[in-house]
Amino acid sequence: MKIRITLLYLTLALGAFIALYPFLWMLGAALKTLPEATAASLKFWPKSPQWQNIPAVFRAAPFGRYFLNSFLVSSTVCISVCITSIMAGYAFARLHFWGSGLLFSILLGSMMVPFEVMFIPNFVLITKLGWYNTYPALIVPWCANAFSIFLMRQAFLALPNDFYDAAVVDGCGHLRFLTRIATPLVKPMLTTVALFAFLGSYNALLWPIIVTSDEAMRVVQVGLTAFNSDAGLSLNLLMCASTVVILPSLLLYFLAQRYFIESALGAGIKG
Repeated sequence: MKIRITLLYLTLALGAFIALYPFLWMLGAALKTLPEATAASLKFWPKSPQWQNIPAVFRAAPFGRYFLNSFLVSSTVCISVCITSIMAGYAFARLHFWGSGLLFSILLGSMMVPFEVMFIPNFVLITKLGWYNTYPALIVPWCANAFSIFLMRQAFLALPNDFYDAAVVDGCGHLRFLTRIATPLVKPMLTTVALFAFLGSYNALLWPIIVTSDEAMRVVQVGLTAFNSDAGLSLNLLMCASTVVILPSLLLYFLAQRYFIESALGAGIKG
């Protein structure tokens, strides 16, 4: 029994190391000189940490402005996706109207369309609206997505009908039931939707490059391309910038982590 447990822990430790290895390498390379970072070495930590790489990153590109744009765009997209997913998910789960099944099937079918296929029609629409190189171009096309609506629909379907029946007896309509009862009960799923929406927008690269040309409208992922030039790749500065850029994602994940293990129905059933 002890041998089995020991093997299990060793396997888990090995898996954890394999998963963490790229991040450890990135962190070490971020504080190396360029020759150290490009050398074929298994050493994670540099001989002498180059802390000056951090201010050098912010001198190479206006990352302050990039971070402001990324947080503004990602937060707005996150809030918009949450609102549209709650409303549409509840409608598909609880409101029985003509054609709802067909409409939901079409919605699911849209998930099969490759992301890149939508670039050209979205870009044409953006330019015709005069939104090129503006915040609406970065925000509006991604304010709703089929996957988030699907997740919220499944969460609302899991709620017992007794909750709605009791709410109707107390005089609640659909809107009041949605805002006061249903949404708090599906908070773990809503947190997951919000996290996916924020990270999806925060990590976007291709679309911001297509619809922006002004440095003042760029986002952090575009800023990482500043370290790859005709003179070569500044690997140590690129890894340093990547470390700085990934910190908000890690912080957001750890803040929302506890919601992943909560049951959406536990609080309502236990009373």
